[in-house]
Amino acid sequence: MSNYKSSVNDTKFQNLHWRLLLSYLTVMVAIIGTSTVAIYEFFADILYQQIDQRLIVLAQAAAHNFTEIKEQYQQEKQVYNADKHRHTQVFRRLDGDGDLDIPWHNLREPDQGVEWFDAEAKLLGNSGTILPNSSLHPGFETINNGQIRTVTIAAYSKEKGNQKLEGYIRTSETTQEVEVVLSKLRWGLGLGSIFALTMTGIGGLWLTRQSLKPIIKSFQQLKQFTADASHELRSPLTAIKTSVDVMRSHPERIHPADEKKLAAIASATQQMSSLVEDLLLLARMDAQTATINQELIPIPIGEILEDLVDFLELPAEDREITLKSDLLTDIFVQGDGTKLIRLFTNLIENALQYTPKGGKVTVFMNCFDRSVIVGVEDTGIGIASENLPFVFDRFWRADKARTRREGGLGMGLAIAQAIAQYHHGEITVTSQLGVGSCFRVRLPVISDPKT
Repeated sequence: MSNYKSSVNDTKFQNLHWRLLLSYLTVMVAIIGTSTVAIYEFFADILYQQIDQRLIVLAQAAAHNFTEIKEQYQQEKQVYNADKHRHTQVFRRLDGDGDLDIPWHNLREPDQGVEWFDAEAKLLGNSGTILPNSSLHPGFETINNGQIRTVTIAAYSKEKGNQKLEGYIRTSETTQEVEVVLSKLRWGLGLGSIFALTMTGIGGLWLTRQSLKPIIKSFQQLKQFTADASHELRSPLTAIKTSVDVMRSHPERIHPADEKKLAAIASATQQMSSLVEDLLLLARMDAQTATINQELIPIPIGEILEDLVDFLELPAEDREITLKSDLLTDIFVQGDGTKLIRLFTNLIENALQYTPKGGKVTVFMNCFDRSVIVGVEDTGIGIASENLPFVFDRFWRADKARTRREGGLGMGLAIAQAIAQYHHGEITVTSQLGVGSCFRVRLPVISDPKT
């Protein structure tokens, strides 16, 4: 574990690690959650099917005595009509002890009930303790807030070969035992899911770390190669540049036909030197971003920006672009002055490069939540929304709307982002094609420049 942590020096890989782990856990939560719900619904359906099957068997058995029960009801009704003073109501229980001495009675459980209705859904008789007081609905039904399950079937008689509806039989059973089983099942599935997610999280953490090890190793080797190659290329490029400068300083020794060739070599050498310096700077920044540089000092950010605007005002006028500023004073950040100058020079020059004649570039400052926001806004050609996530990538060039300018290598914004991160800040961009772009740099401020 410690070897892995020590190998992770780049914040991007730490973020990638957590993103992979989060994606893995999200998928596993979805799988485990779906499986848990499916298992619960499957067993609940089986338990309720068992209740329904018992109720159907009971109702079919009770249907064989429908005619007898109907006749007994008619007899009780006649006795009631003959002597209304002695009988205050129709006695719909079929015997005194609540039991029917017929074969189906052995099928009824203590938590079940049976009811007989005529064709007009009028109660003829009942037996048992579970007798819901609700309207009659053929088929399966759960009533009393899910506490009672009922089944209602129709009873027919044959008359001259035709079926005649005699009435209905409704059987009922409490779902209390089923709910007890389902409650235990919910607890079991819940605890099992928590245990499974815990083990999945531990396993996912280990798997993502193991899977990232070769990637991190390759990235570290690539960064080391970039730093080494950039360092080693400086000497031969310097030798080539010096040789070309010496040759061009004695034009009388150069054949006129070779003048353009030497100019091309000088231009290519200068471009390669700039690229090598940029790559070397980025390699050093990558190695220092996660550490606190002891050379950081209080920097008056407003004064740096004011000097930059004054310095770049003339190039802006040459391009017929208005360069304005709205700056604050007495705002200090802990930083490296040279790197901050490079950061904001890249942003302002980038804005000037992609702003057409007659346009405007504005440099402004705002303070918010112990931070200073430095913005560079232009009225240039803008960046397409689909390209915004890539503007800070190294060597990134946009589509035809933002062509490579002379001397441009696609490293300026990458360097700007690296410097912002080096100062524990961040850089963001908003843009719209044909309207312009705005780059904002947030840096933490210090309350007392002497500290």
